Amino acid sequence: MSPRSEIVAIPLRGRFMGNRGCLHRGHTVVRNHAGRRWIICVTDYAARTVDQWSAGHYTVLFFHDEAVALAAGHRPCALCRRERYNDFRVAWQSANGGGLPGAEEMDARLHWERLIGSHQRTHEAGWSSLPDGAFALSDGGPAVVLGDTVVPWSTEGYGIPANRPTGTATVLTPPSTVAVLAAGYRPDIA
Repeated sequence: MSPRSEIVAIPLRGRFMGNRGCLHRGHTVVRNHAGRRWIICVTDYAARTVDQWSAGHYTVLFFHDEAVALAAGHRPCALCRRERYNDFRVAWQSANGGGLPGAEEMDARLHWERLIGSHQRTHEAGWSSLPDGAFALSDGGPAVVLGDTVVPWSTEGYGIPANRPTGTATVLTPPSTVAVLAAGYRPDIA
């Protein structure tokens, strides 16, 4: 998976796995998602395995790191990443107010924020306002914000950091997730 929420086959090793439901028929991906629950899982959990391309089972997706998965519109899994899920919920509550959110509430909001039809929805924000871990377009490609720099991402991994631009950014990470990052959630970045 890419920060642009594209399902791509690349040689880059994924540190996390994702789930958007059953997206395949045979060995062909036939849809972008099947439902609103897009989660970030560990690649090894309690000796559970799902064979890639298993009929009737979710399509196994892989992410280079958590920041890429968050940019694609996913959130931490409540089962295999319970501690990170709870950290995400607390930061969500801090950013948005109200009670501690459940998965359904977060998934409904993220689903609206991440897609226009089957394409990734972007939004505009000032470069200076983006927290570490947020992805935006820089020089036409996705780049993660880290301190005063942006680090370009490609299907081969991260590139050479550059100074954080000024002005307005086209942001890939959904607004609610940007708020979670601003509230202190720190994604695992390779």
